[in-house]
Amino acid sequence: MIRITPQLEIAEGELRFESGPSSGPGGQNVNKVETRITLRFDLGASASLDEAQKGRLRERLATRISKRGILRVTSQRHRTREANRRAALERFVELVAEALHEGPPRRPTRPTRAARKRRLDAKRRRGRLKAERRESAD
Repeated sequence: MIRITPQLEIAEGELRFESGPSSGPGGQNVNKVETRITLRFDLGASASLDEAQKGRLRERLATRISKRGILRVTSQRHRTREANRRAALERFVELVAEALHEGPPRRPTRPTRAARKRRLDAKRRRGRLKAERRESAD
């Protein structure tokens, strides 16, 4: 089980890891081994997440989720497949936890009386300046 938050764990069986050739460091070795790791997580088929969580992930990670509902995280930073696998897993946990985090609700505020006065005074000054330009152009 992979712990995302204290209340949420995702079974490792829900994650698929695929390897491919990396464009990162490795010298001549880069042509022989596949060190890039792509983690795939099928959001729709996940039994670990409820519908509200799935919806929040779809909304907040829309650029990383395919049309089929697959979340992809890729790592090719390291020279070894295992290090890239760990990095992809860490990034996945970080992304999901961040997307599921609910901040405090925003409390609407209103401009102060002084702020409204400053704004209107600035508008009046600007209007007078433009009016003076029109008068001098005629």
